[in-house]
Amino acid sequence: MTRLTRRALLAALPAAALAPAVFAQDQQKLPLADISSYLNGLQTVSTAFTQVNADGTISTGTLYIQRPGRARFEYEPPNEALVMAGGQQVAIFDDRSNSAPEQYPLSRTPLNLILDRNVDLDRANMVVGHDFDGTATTVVAQDPAHPEYGTIALRFTGPPVELRQWVITNGDGTETTVVLDRLVPRDNIPAILFSIPQEMAQRGQ
Repeated sequence: MTRLTRRALLAALPAAALAPAVFAQDQQKLPLADISSYLNGLQTVSTAFTQVNADGTISTGTLYIQRPGRARFEYEPPNEALVMAGGQQVAIFDDRSNSAPEQYPLSRTPLNLILDRNVDLDRANMVVGHDFDGTATTVVAQDPAHPEYGTIALRFTGPPVELRQWVITNGDGTETTVVLDRLVPRDNIPAILFSIPQEMAQRGQ
């Protein structure tokens, strides 16, 4: 992965990530109501992911989601960082530093739009883009009360609806792309994996 350039990877992502859907006969633009129902139906899942960072570097890892409000991004070497969402906060742990993690309110990040307890993309002014390119539906959403927090562009295949990729654009214009493998339902993920105070205690922070 480290030998890939950002341009080469981004050029390959749509074909690689969406290949299983290209041959489906019933591809169509997915209604917002169907996408909202799908997101609300996600409970406890995990998947491998590939991330293209704003500076062009590439990271891989495992993502755990437990809706509402919880997510954990475990990055593989050489990155070995950890990003957690839990307790209405997002924390970024840097293994190269012994200092406390950077923390932000989850409500001030675009990720909150898919971790929210009740996702309703039909809500006024939430969706600012809803397109179909022949293989996938892309929904661009923002917090209508705080558009300055940025946007999240969610890419879905289907039917049946499946989340395959998202691009977060922060308020300063920087972008982070996350491409997902298949989301796999999990019977149980320990709550401690989403506890920022517990993680800090384990690290002596």
